[in-house]
Amino acid sequence: MKRATPLPGTRLNLPLTLLAAVGLAGLITLLALWCQPNALRSVARIFLNKPVLIVLNTLPVGLLLLGFACLFRNVFFGAALTNLLVCGFSIANRIKIEVRDEPVFPRDLALLKEVFSAVGNYDIHYPVKAIVLTVLVTAALAALGFMIGCRPFPLERLRGWRGSLLGAAASFGALALATVTLLGSAGLYDSLGASNPYHLSTVFNENGFPYNFFHQFTTFLVDRPEGFSRSEAAAWETGNRPGQGADVHLIMIMDEAFSDITDTPMFTYGPEEDPLSNLHALQSDPHAFSGRLVVPGFAGGTANTEFDVLTGMQTNALSATTTSAMRVVNRNLDSVLRVFADDGYQTSFFHPGDDWFYNRENVYRWLGAGETVFVDEMADPEYKGRWVTDGFLARFIEEKFEEAVANGQRLCNYTTTIQNHMSYTADKYGDGYDFPPLQASPGLSEEVETMLAVYAEGVRDADAMLGRLADYFSRTDEPVVLAFFGDHLPYLGDNQLGYRQLGLDVLPGPDGQENLAAYETPYVVWANGAAAAALDWDRAVAALELPEDGRLSACFLGAALLELTGRGKETPWFTFLNALRRQVPVVQKTALLSREGTSLTAEPGTKLAADLAKWRRWSYYKLQYKDVG
Repeated sequence: MKRATPLPGTRLNLPLTLLAAVGLAGLITLLALWCQPNALRSVARIFLNKPVLIVLNTLPVGLLLLGFACLFRNVFFGAALTNLLVCGFSIANRIKIEVRDEPVFPRDLALLKEVFSAVGNYDIHYPVKAIVLTVLVTAALAALGFMIGCRPFPLERLRGWRGSLLGAAASFGALALATVTLLGSAGLYDSLGASNPYHLSTVFNENGFPYNFFHQFTTFLVDRPEGFSRSEAAAWETGNRPGQGADVHLIMIMDEAFSDITDTPMFTYGPEEDPLSNLHALQSDPHAFSGRLVVPGFAGGTANTEFDVLTGMQTNALSATTTSAMRVVNRNLDSVLRVFADDGYQTSFFHPGDDWFYNRENVYRWLGAGETVFVDEMADPEYKGRWVTDGFLARFIEEKFEEAVANGQRLCNYTTTIQNHMSYTADKYGDGYDFPPLQASPGLSEEVETMLAVYAEGVRDADAMLGRLADYFSRTDEPVVLAFFGDHLPYLGDNQLGYRQLGLDVLPGPDGQENLAAYETPYVVWANGAAAAALDWDRAVAALELPEDGRLSACFLGAALLELTGRGKETPWFTFLNALRRQVPVVQKTALLSREGTSLTAEPGTKLAADLAKWRRWSYYKLQYKDVG
């Protein structure tokens, strides 16, 4: 088939063709930016203050255009297709941000079926002007392609299809290289900043859709495990048996930066001033068990701990590079919440923060939460400084519990607090706040002493929340199991300043030399009288076969709670996790501990190595392929 020739008219030589490509790339980039929710004039001001954004947004568009121009042997045909693709995705990004407050990511390309099936679930206001203008510009560029040709490449041997393919390959190759280097640079991305760098929709709006879209090719990755077989993993997903558990309420509270560092010898609190008096009382309660939770990260990564606890997967095993577990979730997943939902429970997630942070609004829906409540939906939240108090959140949980009981429902709730979030500066709770004196041995610098006094105040309030809820649930006839734990250790200054002055070794250590002390937070699981009777507490806890020191990786806590409440075998996934937990209750990167606390090695060919590999492959299948209704 002969290539279509343009109508009689102008033919651009190579320099003019390249100049046209640059101009058209700029035009398409400008149109793509105009399609975004932000006003173009506000974006222009940002770009003028950060000129590098002009290059970062135009570069991928230009390389894409050159590739198509080589294939079609016409810069205008290439520009038409580039405009349709770039502006089409830009419009899709605008719609997704307006509907779900989440940008379009490259991974969405693998979810087109889910996207089309979900469209009917939203009230979408299509940007008609942007769509019409994109179509008109595309048509105009295509028309120009018929009227204005491009002269053949000067070298005879590169004038045919071979030259077209080589030119396209070079352009697309340059785009791929730019994506993994310049566009994918985390340092450059962080240096550009934004008015709210933690809100990805804001970053996309302010720093440009083309650049941010291509940057996301190198972020939030999930590595395909060696030996993965989709059909094999699908075969593991058989044998769901809902409805086996006892009718008890489950309340899970993950308290921000909750730890027991005030128990270390450097502190001199007596029984009357003990910041953790309620935790210590519950730890010795006959209807409780406690220990250390080994969480994914040190001094940060709250949502990663949520992901690990609720799904039974491990953030640290998803990718060889650092990732955010919540950002890799884009479909319905099996979770602790979903198991309880399948048993007819009301499931919920409460957090006195913004719904967009870590994309929680969407992720918890995918995890099976029937209700999510964030700070903007909480009536008259009580603040201490800029943070909603743990005391307010305790009262909120009590009200939601009473609401569920009044409606004849059992409740499974996961709550993430926020009060004790860093930074621990003297003005955290407002100027002039009178902190109780820090009771610690001499030797702390003024900076560290202030930091620890502020942090201890947050711990004291968290402990009061625990005590209040335990007292509240002890007075109800409803059976309630309460799980209370920390998400990570607090950040106490650069280079572990506070920890070093306390004499605590919490340096995480390089891979292969993990220091578990850097990842351990306390947990306690307690049952009120009605729940203890319903579960036959002593028998149920003994059957869990917990480690002697109570240490558990966060990814096993949710599975253990399911088993405790009689749901350990309702799904094949959590059945497998509880069996794996008995083999190796602590998995932290390369560190493996037995129930006796001894180090294990997953030698090739052993059952442990096979089960750990199965765990990774099964997790990958769930994240990438499994359809959950």
